[in-house]
Amino acid sequence: MAELDQENNVETEDNKSEVSIDNLKVLENIEVKLTVEVGSSQLKIRDLLRLNEGSVVELERLAGDPLDILANGVQIARGEVVMVGERFGVRFTEVSNPEDTVKKL
Repeated sequence: MAELDQENNVETEDNKSEVSIDNLKVLENIEVKLTVEVGSSQLKIRDLLRLNEGSVVELERLAGDPLDILANGVQIARGEVVMVGERFGVRFTEVSNPEDTVKKL
């Protein structure tokens, strides 16, 4: 992996860069679960048990607010719902800083 400067026994900046690129290449093939969160709400169990077909649960998010896009439960972006043919899709409107995202994973 990282090579050491033989005289000083420390990693050089070039070596750190090469190691980072190699680490990213390894990570590229790892699958993650992508989730789009419309909103959330807290309910008491008694209210949850009373839900049936046709029930409506109000979410804390306003209509038109961007949706949270999560990878393995970590927010990586915000976006909006779009139609792709007959399917739903999501258009990314804001993307989190990748360095901050990796720290959260």
